Amino acid sequence: MSTVPTRGLDPAASSSPARGSAPTAGVPTGGGLAAGVPTGGGLAAGPPTGGGLAAGVPTGGGLAGAVASEWTKLWSVRSVWWALLAGFLLMAATAAQLAIYVQNSNTSVDPTDDRGVVALGRIAIDSVEPTQFAVLAMAMLVITAEYSSGTIRATLQWTPSRGHVILAKTIVVAGVTFVLGVLLGALGTLVAAPILGDWGRYEPTETLGDVLGVGAYLALISVFTLGVGAALRGAVATLTSVFLVLTVVPATLGLTNVTFVQRIADAMPGTAGLHFLRGDTDPYPPPVGLLLLTTWAALALLSGHTVLHRRDA
Repeated sequence: MSTVPTRGLDPAASSSPARGSAPTAGVPTGGGLAAGVPTGGGLAAGPPTGGGLAAGVPTGGGLAGAVASEWTKLWSVRSVWWALLAGFLLMAATAAQLAIYVQNSNTSVDPTDDRGVVALGRIAIDSVEPTQFAVLAMAMLVITAEYSSGTIRATLQWTPSRGHVILAKTIVVAGVTFVLGVLLGALGTLVAAPILGDWGRYEPTETLGDVLGVGAYLALISVFTLGVGAALRGAVATLTSVFLVLTVVPATLGLTNVTFVQRIADAMPGTAGLHFLRGDTDPYPPPVGLLLLTTWAALALLSGHTVLHRRDA
């Protein structure tokens, strides 16, 4: 009796699949990788595929990223551009007016015999008082615009360290307003020069010092405004408070004949800054005025940081 061969039952044949047959169970067919290894992108499980960084490595920008963010936000506010335009217009108009006043007040034929000859930089310095409020409005918007629009919440989510937030804003405000102040000082000098004519004194070193002084003053007074804005959180309250501290309070205190009260007026930030700019030696030398202004700016920042740290956005 003949036997019928049985196909596929040979143990040797069953242990290795025939050519062209389906692979054995348990071996993945996608990408030819071993079981348990993901087939998407050919990477082993665990390390993230975004950016090629290992798991656990922070990808945030830190303080540098916060500064870059504040820089971008500053120029995205339309009111900032209007404040810049107002600053340049105010400086040009005020410098021209002061130069005309000086020129008209001097009637001597020989300018060298008249005490009315003034340094060109002094015209720019005297033009700072009305011009500064356009610059301070820009500095104020860096913090108050975020509170009014509610974007301060997003800022604090992306930069949880509130110290980094206030520091980044300070760096941007101080840098921008210093450069702006130098440009404004140069503009005031250039506007005054042709109007004054012989009644204007131009010495490169002296003029450069005056222009840099305008930049330093506006940078420090802008940082002071930023701190007040962080503490008060409102544009109206901030601008009103800064205006009172810089102009009204010192002028009111200076009207009295009480020496102690007058010394308080001399120590106010606006008065101290102008002492520094004008080089006055009474009641204290210019470096003391710069130190007083720096102290006011630091105290305002400290109060703003305290409020930002303790209160919700």
